[in-house]
Amino acid sequence: MKQFWEVGNFIRGLRSRMRFGELSRAPLRLLRLEIRGDSAECDWIARPLDPWDAAMPRGMQEQQSSMQALRDAIGMREMLFLALPQTNTAELRAYRQSAREPPHLIIRGSVTREPPAGNVKRVTSLIMRAKMYGFKFWMDNGILAPLETVDRRFGFAT
Repeated sequence: MKQFWEVGNFIRGLRSRMRFGELSRAPLRLLRLEIRGDSAECDWIARPLDPWDAAMPRGMQEQQSSMQALRDAIGMREMLFLALPQTNTAELRAYRQSAREPPHLIIRGSVTREPPAGNVKRVTSLIMRAKMYGFKFWMDNGILAPLETVDRRFGFAT
């Protein structure tokens, strides 16, 4: 029963703490949460572009969206390990949903409860902090590009 309470706390925390981002007012969409022993897997759809940014050039909009996705990945890691104290490792995946295309994997991370060597919180670069935590992604001019891997878990290729 304790694990059910912990999962409930995680989902409630996701709804409240991750309801709005710093750069986007859209909520995250949780796709899947799986817990097996001391490991977890969590997949979500990254926040879409904020409608208030519509006047900005497209490249700047996508850069804002990419930075928000990295912040959310780090936040998701923190929330998962806080809410699920028995979890020591997690596989986290963020997908970007385009209007007419299937979701594309943009961030993948095999993360651990133990923080990486050094003081990650003192690193000012969000990109470097995400890399230090174990997230893998590809950025092109500050914009997250789809990772070139195949993930058939949801029936689509990325």
